[in-house]
Amino acid sequence: MSRYRGPRVKRMRALGVNLPGLSRKTLDRRPQPPGDQGARSTRQKVSEYGIRLREKQKVRMNYGLSERQLRRLFKEARSSRQPTGAKLIELLERRLDCAVWRAGFAPTIPSARQLVTHGHIQVNGRKASTASIRLRHGDVVQVRAKSKELDVVKDCCITDLPLRPHWLDVDVEDRKATLTGMPDTVPFPFEAHLVVEHYSRIAK
Repeated sequence: MSRYRGPRVKRMRALGVNLPGLSRKTLDRRPQPPGDQGARSTRQKVSEYGIRLREKQKVRMNYGLSERQLRRLFKEARSSRQPTGAKLIELLERRLDCAVWRAGFAPTIPSARQLVTHGHIQVNGRKASTASIRLRHGDVVQVRAKSKELDVVKDCCITDLPLRPHWLDVDVEDRKATLTGMPDTVPFPFEAHLVVEHYSRIAK
């Protein structure tokens, strides 16, 4: 399945959760699922498979991953010595596009991905153009000097970011962030074990 490119808030309404990486908008005004039967569907019982599927879709939508990409990350997490769910969170948050967003250099992950692919981001002083680059402890992510005046960078509310994690040390003035630890949380309600169960069951 390819990466989702449709209405973002509609997907969040269907999943019933705000996904800050997907959109700056929230569900405050219209929390019910989309469609004429939205209010009624909130009272319908969801199967165990549906609950696990919804949790997996949260990850896909927030991080902008294709099904193939997420499956690949799950297989890598499962082969790790760490708990699969914790390792999966770490792998998701260590992506370059996610770090650019979490540092406050872009308003959403799609915007961060565009900055990366257009060559506006450097990693350890070198231009990076692949959004899926996996950062390591001590890596430095920085907006290129010529790119700091871009509207998407200037307009981002970099000084007021509750989503900025403890494992990123951010220099606001220089638009530079250093990975000082390993990620262990995601910025939305998430049950990692349900994603692990989902892929474990369909793999049987």
